[in-house]
Amino acid sequence: MRRGLGSEALLRRHRARARLWVAVAALVIGTIWLWSSSSVVLFGTHRVQDFVVDELWRTADSNGWRASSAPRTYWPPPPTESESNGYLRVRCNGGLSQQRSAICNAVVAARIMNATLVLPELDANSFWHDESGFVDMYDVPHFIKTLKYDVRIVMSIPKITAHGKSKKLRAYKIEPPRDAPVTWYRTTALEKLRKYGAIYLTPFSHRLAEEIDDPELQRLRCRVNYHALQFKPNIMKTSSDIVNKLRSEGHFMSIHLRFELDMLAYAGCIDIFTPKEQEILLKYREENFANKTLVYKKRRLIGKCPLTPEEVGLIIRAMGFNNTTRIYLASGKLFGGERFMKPFKAMFPRLENNSMIGSGKLEEDNRGLARSAVDYMVCLLSDIFMPTYDGPSNFANNLMGHRLYYGFRTIITPNRKALAPIFMDMEEGRASGYEERIRQVMFNTHFGAPHKRIHPESFYTNSWPECFCQMKAGNQADRCPPDNVNDVLESQFQNKEDVEAEATNQTDSTS
Repeated sequence: MRRGLGSEALLRRHRARARLWVAVAALVIGTIWLWSSSSVVLFGTHRVQDFVVDELWRTADSNGWRASSAPRTYWPPPPTESESNGYLRVRCNGGLSQQRSAICNAVVAARIMNATLVLPELDANSFWHDESGFVDMYDVPHFIKTLKYDVRIVMSIPKITAHGKSKKLRAYKIEPPRDAPVTWYRTTALEKLRKYGAIYLTPFSHRLAEEIDDPELQRLRCRVNYHALQFKPNIMKTSSDIVNKLRSEGHFMSIHLRFELDMLAYAGCIDIFTPKEQEILLKYREENFANKTLVYKKRRLIGKCPLTPEEVGLIIRAMGFNNTTRIYLASGKLFGGERFMKPFKAMFPRLENNSMIGSGKLEEDNRGLARSAVDYMVCLLSDIFMPTYDGPSNFANNLMGHRLYYGFRTIITPNRKALAPIFMDMEEGRASGYEERIRQVMFNTHFGAPHKRIHPESFYTNSWPECFCQMKAGNQADRCPPDNVNDVLESQFQNKEDVEAEATNQTDSTS
């Protein structure tokens, strides 16, 4: 009986020691975790405690990559007038960035079909309520000259002579399918082009698939977007004046703030507004968008709600930017007015927008499209750019792609889905530790460095690797072109013209 009791006591002592060791181990592990989470948490290539926000004013690490949209294989010159399959007309609808994407797609479509491109039409009236056309916004001679080795471009469809009478060739109207594949242009569209001599594709927003297997066609998109599409001198001058004024006092950040009526109605995030404002948003949504039941909390948790101005301020303050930071704000008319901007201005009072240049500049050109173009250029040239809401082919997405191409210029991209629980906790009064939580989300990003494009990221947001090359590449496909490709193409183009001229002279001589 005693032996049994002794064994039981011994067993209890062993169990007590085991529990003690478990407790000690848990304490050590917990201490290590607490220390690591507060002082050495790794986020990508950065550690929160080591991160110096001043580093963001410089461009991101290129890892030996640079922009290059030059062809890397034989690129035949565009067809002559006699070789062309016909004329391609397009009407580019939507805002500034949708139009830019559509113009790029139009050039690629003309190349695919061996067609002559008529200078694209801009439908600015339905979106901006102004009459601006291509010639009002872009430098047309520069556009045509830059693309002379890619497509033949004319100002309008020429007249044709038949039975001694001259008349304008009428283009056959087609509504292309959304995100049409290359095969649609090589079959359906090309068949109509050959039959009628000219086709008119309208509307032309998102009418060519973004992912194309041919990297040379993707590089052509980049040549159009980042080289050929240059705004008119008056727009460039206004943009330059603003940038110079901002730079005269040091670095500056640009923020594209999406908090307008149409965006909020589309997103369906209305709970933060007054009953009167909710009524306006719901009415706008009913008149302009598909009828869906949208639940605010669900939309918020999946990152579909635009950030409020106050939330934007909290993010950049948590990252370490102080109230002396110079900020250029690119935005439309903010819904809800000053009530939503007041907290942001309290945190960052040094705010500017395109009205800072005073009278006699943009006031002379009060067109919405021109103002958007100035915002685009200032954001492109800013030291840091922060979009607050991204979508297909919109202003922020195209700018991110342009800044990547322009030398990996710093981009701060808020992860709205990851930030949503933090801001929702704050709405319900649980704000403790919110700055550290925001930092942990925000420092887990590439900040504009080269990175692989992953769906649903747009080609216009990230044209890497097609439109980039590596200066010391192990992979042959990534190597930078060894020669000045424009000179090579010009030589090919000239040789072809010489051969044609010689053939014509021989024909004339024989006759």
